[in-house]
Amino acid sequence: MRKLILIGRVAAGKTTLTQALRGEELHYFKTQYINYMDTIIDTPGEYTELRQLSGPLALYSYEADVVGLVAGADEPYSIFSPCITSLVNREVVGIVTGIDRENAKPERVANWLRLAGCKKIFFVSSYTGEGLSDILDYLKEETDA
Repeated sequence: MRKLILIGRVAAGKTTLTQALRGEELHYFKTQYINYMDTIIDTPGEYTELRQLSGPLALYSYEADVVGLVAGADEPYSIFSPCITSLVNREVVGIVTGIDRENAKPERVANWLRLAGCKKIFFVSSYTGEGLSDILDYLKEETDA
């Protein structure tokens, strides 16, 4: 299975998504450091939000096969710059989390991820399980690389 790194702002749903993809019980805890697991690398949101902490994200992206830009379906704005995916030489996918939230606007968030450069977008709810199998199947796919 290909290794996935999750990158997104604080409270985007990266840790909850990590737990759901690994089949673990969902419980909140604040990610304080980069968690390097068997097939997923979970990163603190501050590393995305603060320019002075973004260096480790660039380094850890090279440890993964796929970079996942994560944004909550109820985000008020996009934290990712247009065409930001050109900064890494890895495949980059967009992941819209919390599609079951009351104020969710998943298509708006998906458009922001497309502007960032994501060609493939996944829509997921870690709580209902919707879309999780799509990500897992995608990570199992073999590539020509």
